[in-house]
Parts: sequence; C-alpha cells; structure tokens
Amino acid sequence: MKQYQFWFVVGSQFLYGPQVLKTVDARAAEMAAELSRVLPYPLVYKLTAKTNREITDVVKEANYDDRCAGVITWCHTFSPSKMWINGFVDLQKPYCHFATQYNREIPNEEIDMDFMNLNQAAHGDREHGYIAARLRMPRKVIAGHWQDEAVRERMGSWMKSAVGVAVSKGLKVMRFGDNMREVAVTEGDKVEVQAKLGWQVNTWAVGDLVQVMSAVTEEEIDALMAVYENQYTMATDNVDLVRYQAREEIAIRKMMDVEGCTAFSNTFQDLYGMEQLPGLASQHLMAQGYGYGGEGDWKVAAMTAILKAMGENGNGASLFMEDYTYHLVEGQEYSLGAHMLEVCPCCAAEKPRIETHHLGIGMNEKDPARLVFEGKAGDAIVVSLVDMGGRLRLICQDIHCVKPILPMPNLPVARVMWQAEPSLTTGVECWITAGGAHHTVLSYDVTAGQMKDWCAMMDIEFVHIGKDTTVERLEQDLFLSDLAWKLK
Repeated sequence: MKQYQFWFVVGSQFLYGPQVLKTVDARAAEMAAELSRVLPYPLVYKLTAKTNREITDVVKEANYDDRCAGVITWCHTFSPSKMWINGFVDLQKPYCHFATQYNREIPNEEIDMDFMNLNQAAHGDREHGYIAARLRMPRKVIAGHWQDEAVRERMGSWMKSAVGVAVSKGLKVMRFGDNMREVAVTEGDKVEVQAKLGWQVNTWAVGDLVQVMSAVTEEEIDALMAVYENQYTMATDNVDLVRYQAREEIAIRKMMDVEGCTAFSNTFQDLYGMEQLPGLASQHLMAQGYGYGGEGDWKVAAMTAILKAMGENGNGASLFMEDYTYHLVEGQEYSLGAHMLEVCPCCAAEKPRIETHHLGIGMNEKDPARLVFEGKAGDAIVVSLVDMGGRLRLICQDIHCVKPILPMPNLPVARVMWQAEPSLTTGVECWITAGGAHHTVLSYDVTAGQMKDWCAMMDIEFVHIGKDTTVERLEQDLFLSDLAWKLK
C-alpha cells in the first residue's frame, strides 16, 4: 500500500522577532520527528507559516501531492486568523487542529514576558480555531500535550480515518454484471457517489472475464495452488474444482490490476460462461486487501477496501459480511453472520480449510470450492453505507464477536457469530429503523470513532448504534438529521 504522510504546519507571525521564529521552527521539527516515531504514518514538518501567501502555497502543494493524506496545524505563538482564510477555503485534504504546547508545565522560576511571548499556544490556538469555525470547516480538534500517549493515540486514529479518505478518493470498483435483480439497497447513484466520495464504479461484462480466464496458463494456476496449500488446509480431493477457483482469481486480479481497481462485485445471477461462482477466488483476493461485494453490491465492495486500508496497521481484519440468521434463545441472543461463499479469511480463528460443496443457488455447473472457518472473538463494528436519495448515510453498530456457540457441522461456509449492542432485538430494530443494508463490512480494528471521523471528512451522515442507543432516541435523531441534511 502507498506510504502516506501528514503535513505539520505551525502558525506564527513576524511580531516576535527572528530569534523566537528560529526557536519555533526548531521545536516544530523536533515534535514532528518524535511523533513520527510513534504515529502510524510520518508527520512531516513543512514550515512555520507567517503570511497569507505561505499558507496558501502550502495548501496548494498539499492538495496536489498524492502522498499527503492530511494537514495538521498548531499555533506555537499567536497567528492572526485572517491570514489563514485563503488557505482554508482552498484546502481539500482532511484537517486536524492540534491544540498543544511545547512545554508540559509552567516554569515557575523562569516564566517572564519573553516566555509568554514565545509560548502562546493557549492564545494562538483559540484565534486559529475561530476562523475554522467561522468557515464551517470539517475538522478534528485534538487537545493535550504532544508527548501524552492518549493524545498520540487519538492523532493516530484520526490519521487512519484520513487514509480512508485518500483511498476513497482514488478508488475504482469493477462490477461484473449488474446487481441482483429487484434488490433495492444495492442500488445507488454512482454519479453522486463519485462526486462525494471519489469512487469510479463501472461495469465489465462477464464475457470479458471468461475471455481472460481462458488465457490463464497452467503454470500460473500451479503457482497459485502452491500459495493455497501453504496458507490453507486442503480438505478436498476435488483438486480440479480448486484449480478452477485459482483460474478465476488470476483472471479477476489481472483485470482489476490493469484498470487500477481495488474492489469488485459480481452476482450469482450472472455467471454466463463460468462453471462456478468465485468463492475461494473472492476470499483469497480479499485476504490480499481487495474489496468485495456479493450480489452486485458495489457500495459494500468499496467500503470493504476502504476499511481494509484504514486497518492496515492494525490486524487487517475487515471483511464483507451479512447477517444470515439469529439465535433467539432468551439470554443467549446472537447473530450468525456468513455468506454463500465469500467471507474473508482475515478474521479466521484457526487455519481455514478448502472444501468443495454443492451450492444450490445461482448458475453453478460444478461445486464451488470455498474456505470454511470460524471467525475469531473480539470487539468489532459492522457498517453499512446506504443511498437515502439525495445523500449518503453510514450506519455503524458496535458488536462483540464470540466463538460460535454451536459447531454447525453441516454448514459448509465461513461464519462469524456476535452479540450486538445494545441488545440483539433492540439493535435489529435500530438498524432497520435507520435503513441499514443486509450487507455490511465487519471490522475488528476500525472503530466507530474512526468511522465518525471519516464521515465528517467526507461530509456524509453518520449514525451510531451503541450500548446506550434506544429506538425512541434514534427515531428522534434521524428525524432531526433528515431536516438538517435537507438544509445543507
């Protein structure tokens, strides 16, 4: 994945003289270097800005530098906010205002007016913050000493959200065929999504894929089979069916890589010329970081790719998911998540098994190979991006994944089981009330807070279902939110 960086721009002015500016410059460079050692992405100190022109120029540079995923500012001294207007109006990258100061404590014996003139962050950050508020800028404000662990964790978390924005702005989704017939929630306005989120979503014929598949060599398949046998347990004698999945994977990846796509969708209703729905093929592609959406769900395909990128420096466990069925025994309420074939093995509790089984839905001539495993336990979220007609809404729910309470020996698919917040039934009522889709992205290492930041950067609606959510309060919040977004 591309190595992103964040730019550190410090505010000051000429009023305090060259010696103060020299000290500010040295301290800013020191802070950026030390923070870079602990943050998930480098913090590059660009300059101490003292004029409108300097600020405007660095913003222009940031906007057109693909390595820059966001701008972080701090005002060591007082920085008159009018000089920031032109730059802030032009800024197209995520923005974080870091309200900190170089020294942790007030030096009782040394503090004098020279010290006060140099260390004016408490003064300068308030002036700096006003103009961003006045301009209604989307921003993240993080306050605290720059050496505090909690502050660094918050900044690192925000960085991951900003990387999600950078990935989104350049994302291309390859659709093989259309979405499943008569399904509403997988529809959406692709023009609006590209304008808002940056996604290019286009369709390639299944026949194009079949043609590329026919050109895949046996040597290429042999090489991928060796990877399968190294990473997974071969639990089938039907090797030819596994080799067919390898052929599908190689062809899909070739087509995506040629077009610069990092996510794809397909549907079991459109497999003309293919013998099997890609199961193992889709799973192994997702394990490599590609996004996927079943039944033509291009929105969840894109979001899977984005969350995978946001969680890259965590455990990488973000995956296409669907609530399949519930366990409604009183006191033991669980949701069982799965899909026909396509659950990413990044969440597997143990080494996945390659199995072949009949799939009684879709246009399958032969039994598709797939990875079968149980998902690991741990806190997680599920998210769903839906088109509300005129705007996008992202719904995020907190969940707690558990080891499946039943062995389910005759269920030949990968599965994850979880408890939902605030409870299974209330959570279902809230999810349905908000219009959440049946397809989601489940993530163990992206948080609800990061998704909230991502939505703020993207200027889309965010709905959070957590331990304190009630249906009544959510209905009221959705009503008020609907009014507010119509006014934007």
